[in-house]
Amino acid sequence: MAADLNEKVDRYQRLLEKALEKAEFIPIENSHMYTAASDFYTMAKAYYEDGMHFLKMNDPVNALACFSYGHAWLDAGAKLGVFIVDDEKLFTI
Repeated sequence: MAADLNEKVDRYQRLLEKALEKAEFIPIENSHMYTAASDFYTMAKAYYEDGMHFLKMNDPVNALACFSYGHAWLDAGAKLGVFIVDDEKLFTI
């Protein structure tokens, strides 16, 4: 059975929103790795905002893509070690 697009968009939007709330920077300020953490977080947040824009434009396909890409930035940052994460449902840890 195929997944319902709207349900999937809602689920991914909520996952990214929660992940943005939970991702905590590890590196010390003014370090190269802090800059990397900031860049990864900024990209994730920008994709979240883009996804919300696409939802308002009634474009769930692009919204889903944005929420997925945004979450991927946070997962990559967690794997790199620039975020403290402790939720296996929100992050690949």
